[in-house]
Amino acid sequence: MTIAGLVLAGLAGLVHVYIFYLESIAWTSARARAVFGIASRADAETTKALAFNQGFYNLFLAIAIAAGIVFFASGAVTVGATLVFVGAGSMVAAGLVLLLSDPSKAGAALKQLVLPLLGVVALAIGLAF
Repeated sequence: MTIAGLVLAGLAGLVHVYIFYLESIAWTSARARAVFGIASRADAETTKALAFNQGFYNLFLAIAIAAGIVFFASGAVTVGATLVFVGAGSMVAAGLVLLLSDPSKAGAALKQLVLPLLGVVALAIGLAF
């Protein structure tokens, strides 16, 4: 179960690296605008600085998980698990904030929070037994 938790958290990290790319690098592209429901390039330009910053939050959470997996694999189980729990738990919390603040974005919120939630649960079970 521990390996499953690390894999699920790692996959969540990869999703958040992709979100980083969309928000911080490709924000004004047609693909990013379609993903985030931004109608025009002008609207994307208006929010570009905010999206750039938000993208880095997603990247840092992914880095925390990646570092946690590396520490865990190298034998520093407590440090590794802590980093994975912090990174994935923050992803879950952010997804819940999105879901509760704007229920019309439930699909996006679930994409953001399901994998890390499953990772946290599986890792916790794996460590408990």
